[in-house]
Amino acid sequence: MGAFDALGIAASGMGMHQTWLDCLGHNIANVNTAKPTSGPAFQAQMVVAQEVGTGGVRVSGLAKGDPNGRLVFQPDSPLADAKGYVRMPDIDLGSQMSQLIMAQRGFQAQASVVRNAQDVYSAAIGIGKNA
Repeated sequence: MGAFDALGIAASGMGMHQTWLDCLGHNIANVNTAKPTSGPAFQAQMVVAQEVGTGGVRVSGLAKGDPNGRLVFQPDSPLADAKGYVRMPDIDLGSQMSQLIMAQRGFQAQASVVRNAQDVYSAAIGIGKNA
C-alpha cells in the first residue's frame, strides 16, 4: 500500500456513505407520500456498493423498492380510489433511521481516517523541513 492509498480508500468510502445518506434522506422524506392506487407507490432507493480491486468502494448503482407498496385506507384523501384506499411506500421508518445512524457513523469514520492521514503526512513533511 502506497503512502497516499489510505486517502483514496477513505475518500471512496466517504463518497459511498454520502450517497447512502442522500438516499436515506430521500426515503425518509417520502415515507408518507400517498399515491393513487392506479399507479406505483414511491419506491425507496437503496445503494448498491461494490468493492474496488485496489481498495475502497464505489457505488455501482441504486436499487429501487417495491412499486406495489402497501394499500392504506384513507377515504378522506383526494387520491383515494372508490374503496377509499391509497398506495403508500413500503418503507419502514425505524429501519431507515437505523441505517441513517450507520451511514453517518461510517462517514464520520472515513473523515477521521482522512484527517489522521493528513496529520501524519504533515508531520512527515515537517520532519524533512527540520533536517
